[in-house]
Amino acid sequence: MEVGSLPVELWRVILAYLPLPDLGRCCQVCRAWRELILSLDNTRWRQLCLGCSECRHPNWPSQPHQEPASWRDALKQHALSTRTWTQNGPELQSSACLHFFRRRKDRRVWHVGSGCEFETLRGALAVVGPYDRVVLHPGVYEEQAELVLKVPVELVGLGRLGEVALLVCMDQQCPTARLCNLVFMPPWFSTVVYKTSWGHVQLDNCNFEGAQLQVRGPGSCQARFCSFSQGSSAHLLGVVLSLMDSCDFSGSDTASVTVEGPPVSERNWACKHLVALARTFPSCGVSGSNSPPSGPLPGSTGGNQPPGSNVKKELVSIEDWQRRNGVDTACQGTVIESWSDGDRSEGEEENQDGGGINNTKKTLKLDYKIPCDHHGLSHLLRPRPDGSMPLVSSPDPPSLAPEPLTFQQELDRDPEAQMLAASTLGCFLRRCLFREGKGGVHVSNYGQARLEGNVFRGLNYAVRCIQNSTIVMLRNEVCECRASGIFLRLSAQGLIAENNIHSNGEAGLDIRKGANPIILCNRIHSGLRSGVVVLGNGKGSIRSNQIYNNKEAGVYILFSGNPVVSGNHIFQGQAAGIAINENGRGMITENVIKENQWGGVDIRRGGDPILKNNYICYGYSDGVVVGERGRGLIEGNHVYCNKGCGVWVMSSSLPQLLGNFITHNCMYGLAVFCRKDPENMEGNWPGQEGIGGEAGSGERRGVEGERREGQENLNEEGELFAWESDLDSEDERHSARRAISVALVESNCMSYNGVGLYVKSSEPLNVFANLVNGNRGTGIAVLQSSQLTRLVTNCILENGRGGITVEKDCRVELRGNGIYKNCGHGVSFCGNGQILENDVVGNRGYGIQVLGGADIKVMRNRVQPAQGCGVAVLGPVKGVVHDNVLFQGHPGNKKELLHMDAANENCVLRNNSVLRHNHSCTSAPPWVLENPPPRPLASSPSGLSSSQYPSRLGISMTTRISATVESGCHNGSMFCSIL
Repeated sequence: MEVGSLPVELWRVILAYLPLPDLGRCCQVCRAWRELILSLDNTRWRQLCLGCSECRHPNWPSQPHQEPASWRDALKQHALSTRTWTQNGPELQSSACLHFFRRRKDRRVWHVGSGCEFETLRGALAVVGPYDRVVLHPGVYEEQAELVLKVPVELVGLGRLGEVALLVCMDQQCPTARLCNLVFMPPWFSTVVYKTSWGHVQLDNCNFEGAQLQVRGPGSCQARFCSFSQGSSAHLLGVVLSLMDSCDFSGSDTASVTVEGPPVSERNWACKHLVALARTFPSCGVSGSNSPPSGPLPGSTGGNQPPGSNVKKELVSIEDWQRRNGVDTACQGTVIESWSDGDRSEGEEENQDGGGINNTKKTLKLDYKIPCDHHGLSHLLRPRPDGSMPLVSSPDPPSLAPEPLTFQQELDRDPEAQMLAASTLGCFLRRCLFREGKGGVHVSNYGQARLEGNVFRGLNYAVRCIQNSTIVMLRNEVCECRASGIFLRLSAQGLIAENNIHSNGEAGLDIRKGANPIILCNRIHSGLRSGVVVLGNGKGSIRSNQIYNNKEAGVYILFSGNPVVSGNHIFQGQAAGIAINENGRGMITENVIKENQWGGVDIRRGGDPILKNNYICYGYSDGVVVGERGRGLIEGNHVYCNKGCGVWVMSSSLPQLLGNFITHNCMYGLAVFCRKDPENMEGNWPGQEGIGGEAGSGERRGVEGERREGQENLNEEGELFAWESDLDSEDERHSARRAISVALVESNCMSYNGVGLYVKSSEPLNVFANLVNGNRGTGIAVLQSSQLTRLVTNCILENGRGGITVEKDCRVELRGNGIYKNCGHGVSFCGNGQILENDVVGNRGYGIQVLGGADIKVMRNRVQPAQGCGVAVLGPVKGVVHDNVLFQGHPGNKKELLHMDAANENCVLRNNSVLRHNHSCTSAPPWVLENPPPRPLASSPSGLSSSQYPSRLGISMTTRISATVESGCHNGSMFCSIL
């Protein structure tokens, strides 16, 4: 009969009465009939699936409210799984087919129960033949001794689940068995209700109450739609492969599933069928209760990215960002003017003279401008080939930031992760629910487990993997654990990918003691402590994750933890983005760290990471904080649009800062604050006693996971985790990297900040080959420097106030710098030191102003002021000013190019050249800076485009930049986080 002879709706009503075999026959008639049968998915196929007494809802127990993608496919999957236990024996040839099916046809059905042929289960098992079915009628069956299964058998409970209860201990000593629709409770003599050591057992729709299932390799197990409650558990010892699908584990006293020992070399007959069945499982995903913000984040745009795209645009102007974050010009002015009293008074003095700097801002220009645009760092300011401006000369923040890679992209570039993702050895748990117990899955002693699409909720811990074990976790949800969600210890390894890990009492992932997992593309968020903690020589590769909204650090590295943290988005944390503390290390590269309440990256107490090519931006505090005894290589990072400082260095830290872009930060670009307080001479600054300080000290703690004394960190045995016990020896700690004695600040760009570089240190500091331009305040301000501070071969360009300001009692050497076109004085110097071989050209105020009781040498500089003196010596200055070349700037300038107070008898002027323009000679060549060319004398490495920032510049001078700082810290930053 043709399908078109009746309306489709009527056919569906008729076909809804067909049993399953007839539906299958109708599917084979033709394509039209097949499509018609398939259209019954939400009606007849759903009815057949839910009416099967051997299984429950396909998405039970974790998502019973959500319908499967196809009810027919769910029923098909159930049918395939149900037949697995009968597929033992050799491969069937054509001659053996009849014998195979005859054996199935000859199966007998035995009934056990009151009024049936057998009263007891033991009696029935004594007479059953291979593959017979034993049907247990409703009732409670209790045996006083262990039952032994010696032939393959199927035990099925009649009626609804719960009407047949077994108080038995069964030992399977046959190749295969199946148990369905039964409730297992422990007998008086044992908590183990079922065990096998070499056969395969299939459990369908069974309940375990206060009982234990035990499987030893080469034995195997397949459990589907089973409940393990009231302290029940499954112990898998040395299994090659076992499947547990859609099971419910609740109220466990220890771990719900324990996988122990390496898979044995010998395999039973069921392994190949279980492998095939595992591969037919569709990829399953678990949607968490929390999700990342759906709207566009600050500094980003909404919309979907094209496939394979790993860059997103962040077209945000600095005005928009300031308005969005509540930053106003009044706040900025407070920051800038807090140190610039001397500079501002001189500006007022200029105004009183009638040639005021501020009055001439709009019209002032040099009549005899000396070109200086080809200095050694000018390649960083030139437009790119596409016509766009580079970051250091653009008034807008960066418009690009990398996107995390997808899971498939990560697998394509990591063969080890690809191999782990395809592995099926050990215990395979899929779509199970673990809730309200002590532990979820415990894998130990070289055990192997694969967890896919499970939900772990309300446990002490979700997964614990120790002792060289391997675990693969894909698309699970781990939430509301009282301790950390996932623990990895003692050289554990594996793959943890695409999981939703959130709302846990401790860290989402805790890695220590040589564990080395691969952690990819997870969402780790909303934790009550840190997102990921790596300590105690823990390693790991943490890549392309979204880590956000945790109360403490997104990633916390301490006690010699040494992970690779790459390509992650770490954002909206309530503390620091990444914290490295207590001798932590790590390779931290290409992450986007933004919108965190405290420092984007916080390094303290021997922390020694490699921080490279990260985007650290839009923070509500500082970008990078290097605290007491902090170390590390900080290279090639983009640190921008933070409300505090770009980089904050303090308290005897020894970082190396190379080739960073530090731009558009509201306060300082780089601040070195290291005041020694008398009460903190021994380093006992507030909050050092425990790991962490209290707010009563007026300082905020800067690393998450501090304040440990009031909290417990539970593990399976119930003891406290003593993080300090994971410390390695100091000799081992520092053996891998060459120690340095001073900090290094080299080849950085500090642009469009409140102040470029701010120094208040009582220890030596050298600053080498940096570009400081476009800042709203002074380019470089040195307020406190009892030891020698050296500023060498830097370019200080177009800053909103002076180029370099040195306050009283500071010891500073300026050598080989280019100080161009700043809106205040080129150099304002009140301290002691030397100003040697600098080019100071085009500044609106004095070229070089030396005042107060300074003791100084000003030698071999080239100076052209826009307004005011070239070199002015004011007050009782000691020293010498000689061999300088001074060029005339503005013809209306009535100030002397070289001026010294008449009352000064302690300063010597000698061999200085003053060049003025000759109006009578029109053919006079223009003035140029040559022999040498404009400073700084540096050149870009060959082959490096102007749009790329070199990690090191080829410098013609051998002086290195270094800094050491005192213990204690500065309390001036309103955002700086103190431990």
